[in-house]
Amino acid sequence: MAVAMVSTAVEQTPTIDEPVYVGTATVYVQQHDLRYNPEHPPLGKLIIGTGLLFAHPHLDPAFQGDQTELGRHVLYESGNDPWRVMLWARLPVIVLTLLFGLVVLAFARELAGRTGALAALALYAFSPDVIAHGSLATLDVPASGFLLTSVWLVWRARRRPFLYLPLSAVALGATVATKMSMLPAVPLVLLLAVLSVWHAGTRGRDAAPAGAPRAKARLLGRAAAAAAGMAVVAVAVVWVTYLAVDPRLRWTAPADLPSVHGLRALLVGHLPVPRPYRDGMRVQFGFENATWQGFLFGRLYQGSLWYYLPAALLVKTPLGMMALWAAGSLALLTVRRLRPAAPYLLIPPALLLASAMTGSRDLGVRYALFVPVFLAVAAGCAVVPRGRRPERAEAERRRPGWAEAEERRPGWAGILRRPGPGRPRTVTAALVLFVAVSSLLTYPYYLPYSNEAFGGPGKTYLRLHDSNVDWGQDLGRLADRLKANHPHEKVWLVYKGAGVPSAYGIDATDPRTVPAARVHGLLVVSDTAIDKADARLKALLAPSTRVEEIGHSITVFRRP
Repeated sequence: MAVAMVSTAVEQTPTIDEPVYVGTATVYVQQHDLRYNPEHPPLGKLIIGTGLLFAHPHLDPAFQGDQTELGRHVLYESGNDPWRVMLWARLPVIVLTLLFGLVVLAFARELAGRTGALAALALYAFSPDVIAHGSLATLDVPASGFLLTSVWLVWRARRRPFLYLPLSAVALGATVATKMSMLPAVPLVLLLAVLSVWHAGTRGRDAAPAGAPRAKARLLGRAAAAAAGMAVVAVAVVWVTYLAVDPRLRWTAPADLPSVHGLRALLVGHLPVPRPYRDGMRVQFGFENATWQGFLFGRLYQGSLWYYLPAALLVKTPLGMMALWAAGSLALLTVRRLRPAAPYLLIPPALLLASAMTGSRDLGVRYALFVPVFLAVAAGCAVVPRGRRPERAEAERRRPGWAEAEERRPGWAGILRRPGPGRPRTVTAALVLFVAVSSLLTYPYYLPYSNEAFGGPGKTYLRLHDSNVDWGQDLGRLADRLKANHPHEKVWLVYKGAGVPSAYGIDATDPRTVPAARVHGLLVVSDTAIDKADARLKALLAPSTRVEEIGHSITVFRRP
């Protein structure tokens, strides 16, 4: 996974969101100013900024412009090497992504033993979506990983609540200090904390006696107090991230700050977080009130579709991974000793997915990246024999006559187990191998990945767009291909991305700025632009012949 992410980070040019985060992180580090990118809290950009400390990007202190112009200025207009700056910005996210893999391993090992833990880690490490976004200087993987860490620590609090709940609260604060879209998970994690404290109090040495309502009431009070303490710590973490950028917390609200009403206004007005955070929520609500363009299964539409994210996950998730998600989730619901973990592993991604499905931006599975992160742990449970702990099951396997007895034992939920011994592990291993092969075959083009049922990464643009396939990441590869295969030819370019073509040696003209009769020769078009083509671009493409693909995200045509 490390090799895949680092080599991908080295080759890819900036995606659409990355320059904004890199420019904002540079301002954080050098000027300690919060004025840019208020719609996202600072922590993710501070993480990116730890890499920029080694890149030393130059930024004109007198620069004035919006956050998009800031990113372009830092990468292309200040004498900085964009390749070097982007690599250093991406490396901290890569390291964090690898560390979250250890959380997946540890969480799954507690539930499913070593075999289940290795299966869970393999699914995480080979997940094309996790690799793709874990190798970018963006916020989706950090937010999802922090949330998984918080839930894992809450689960561990069932045994030692006073040790693990404060740590979980810090991770929860880091989650919402990275992305505001994770806020719906906060009350759920606090409820899980109450559940963990209750379990610890009713199963431990100080368990309330049966039929002792006062003792149980005191235990419930302690659980509620623990959850309230977690909320205070999480809020404190959010405050610390803002103060880390600017200890004086200087802030001037943007002039075009959207107004909010109803429940949204109540939420924004009463959250005990810094003013820039609450104003950032207003910006996010403004995005949600806008009408965005979407593309799904060849259909270009205005607005959003409630089923977009499940459909996109269906396309972009390896087939073996989906099968193991289903098997592991079923095990969590049907195996008695795993059932207590089901609310911890299944409800958080379900709640966040339901929340994301109500959003107005159908722009990619990155809005649901918590699904492969959480369900990797759940999938590891597919190997757990029914009714037995992994250690005990391992010992039983060595006993004489185990195989004959296992032949007569029904498997968990009657799935993956019958008729022979070891069937769950065998099938799980086969499916993990299928996932690994599918992931390796798409290397290094993880961003446009789609599974074999939908034609692989070369066909993704026919069904999805934007960050699912074409996020501007292949401008450098295009420059190399033009230099090698089409030197000295006139290039017409319709590029969707944040990169500057001339910075990579591409001398091109937008064909939409001249009469169609003048457009001849190489016509290079980003696949998202093809998906969203207007009448003028369609007319340019109609007589053109497809020549080659660049990274499954840019198509080169030849127009007569």
